[in-house]
Parts: sequence; C-alpha cells; structure tokens
Amino acid sequence: MQLENIQKFVLVLLYGGLTLLSFTVLINPMRVNRKANFFFGMFLLLWSSYWVQDILSFCGIPAEPFFIYSLYTVQIFTPILLFFSVIYFINPNYTFKTRDLVCFIIPVIYWILLFYLDNNPIIRITVLLIDVSHNLPYIAIIYFKIRKHQRRIKTISSNTENIDLQWLIKLSFLLFIMIIITVGYELFNTFVYKMHQHLVMDLLFLFIVYSTLYYVLRQQEIYPINKEQRDELLAIEIENEQEVTERKKLISDHEFETLKLKLNVLMETEKPYLDGDLNLLKLSDLAQVNAHQLSYLLNNGFNENFFHFVNKYRIEHAKKLLTNESFKKLSVLGIAFESGFNSKTAFNTIFKKMTGMTPTEFRKKQEGV
Repeated sequence: MQLENIQKFVLVLLYGGLTLLSFTVLINPMRVNRKANFFFGMFLLLWSSYWVQDILSFCGIPAEPFFIYSLYTVQIFTPILLFFSVIYFINPNYTFKTRDLVCFIIPVIYWILLFYLDNNPIIRITVLLIDVSHNLPYIAIIYFKIRKHQRRIKTISSNTENIDLQWLIKLSFLLFIMIIITVGYELFNTFVYKMHQHLVMDLLFLFIVYSTLYYVLRQQEIYPINKEQRDELLAIEIENEQEVTERKKLISDHEFETLKLKLNVLMETEKPYLDGDLNLLKLSDLAQVNAHQLSYLLNNGFNENFFHFVNKYRIEHAKKLLTNESFKKLSVLGIAFESGFNSKTAFNTIFKKMTGMTPTEFRKKQEGV
C-alpha cells in the first residue's frame, strides 16, 4: 500500500509538472523563440496526456472509451511537435512545405488501425509498437539537425553555450533510453507477466521532466529579433554550409589583403573580443564591411570560422592574464570574464581545446617555470 501511495505521489508530480511546464512555455513570459516555444509547449502538453488515465484511475474517475480513443488520436503527434519545435529553434523563418505532409503518413495509418483495436490482439500490439517506435526516427533526425545547427552557429557567434541547443540533444537521448525501456516493459507485460507497478519508470520520467523545465526556461533567443538581422545571419549560415563563398568572390583581390590587415589591427587595438556577446554583425559594423564579406574574409583569408577566430584572441588574452602577477589573485572565473567568456565551463572547454590543458593547469605550469 505504501508503494502504491508513493507511485500516486510521483504520478501527480509528473503529470502536474508537465502540465505546468507546458502552459509556462506556451505563455512564454520572456517572449523568446516564439514559434519554437509554441510547438515545444504543445509537445509537453501531449506528453502529459500519457499519464491522464493513471491520474483518473486513482481519482476514481472512469475514463470513457471515446475519451481514451481521443487521447490515442492526438498522442501520435507528440514526437512531430517536438520535431517542429527544434526546426523553429534552428530556423525561426522556416515555412511549412509540401514535403512536411510525410509526417502525417504514420498518424493516418495509426488512426485506421485504431478502428479495429478492440477485436484483434495483433492490431492492438501493432498499435502499441507504432505508438512507441514512431518516436525513434524523429529523435534521430532531431539529433542530426541539432549537430548541424551547432556547426552552423559557429559561423556567426563567438559564444554558443546558451544557443547550441545541447540540452535538446540530452533530452532526445534520455527519451530514446526511456522508449527502449518502455518497449521492453510493454512486451514483458504482454507476453510474460502483467506488472501493475511502474514506479521506477515514472521516477525516470520525472527526472527528465524537471531537467527539461530547468533548461527550457533558460533558453535564450538564438537569433536576433530584428527580422533583417535574423535573415542576414541565417543566409550567411547557409552560404557557409553550401560553400557558396568559395564559388563567388565577395571581395576583390585588391581589397582582400587590406581588409585582412585592417581586421587584425582592429582585433589587436580595440579588442572587440572582450565583448562576451560579440557576433558577426557587431564585428562587421566595427570593421566597416558587411557581414557576408566578413564571413568570406574569415573563411578564405584566415581559414577559420567566426567562433574560432574570436576565441583564439580571447585565449591569448587569457594566457597573458594567467601569467601576469597583477592578476594572480583573480580566480579562473574572473579571468574568463576578463577575457570575454560568459562562463567558466565555456572558458575551460575552449582553453583546453586550443592549448591542450585547462586554465588552472596552464597557470600552475607557468608558475613552475
């Protein structure tokens, strides 16, 4: 009895947490990533519906067959809503295309099978497997799309920690693990032994839900709200991805070396890299060239993307501070902020990638010399 009460308590936390989170995301109090948050909020709302029958059951409220079938009908769209939320995080300007209708193929098949669910155990198992396995291809596509986004965003931003959607990759991975566990659980229930307790699974889902709550409410606007700036940055991302800049000259040979020298002087004298929010548009304004030309210059003149170009200067600046006696009492976090980084994590990661050691190891090594 005690275990059953614990499970009920966990279910209330799970369902209540998902419902509250969905409405919070849909309301979007920070007014960021509006389209993406709308789809993500609807995804959370449909995800919460998987526990509605359990909540009604222990409340003593009978679930009518029509209500149950209605739930099944809409639940099939859960991974599709997650997929389109990711699409809009990555590209706020995305418009629906004819090829997007392919997303409705499985739901239509699923709806047809629902009509024959009662009298055929094979169809019942098929519906169950579709309901569960339908998530897997979307999770895989989401993973590769976000990885692609993480590469592209480095062409326009010097600090990607809060805009690289790494939390969505973690969410997708956790959902994948839970789907595998759910399939195993349902198959065991169907063919081996009917289990009535699934407390461990609900606890795992509870962890995923509250982790998601933490990250989604911290997600910043990825692209500028200004439409012209957003369109320009998205166009540059696509150009770099398709290597258009290698086929089309944006800077004449006569100006190329002059602009390279001008950019180097700008970075050394004005130190714009100390701005933690420096992006391609800001630097292009300082360099007095348009963003497309600056991106072309970095790719073809320095063989670097914007992220690497800027953080290279930040790391060199940090190395000077780490070896400067005047900054000896400054913590690693303080050095990170003084060098243009917005967090200790990003500083440590980039510093180690570029130097082969952490800032602390570098400081100790210099002190031992």
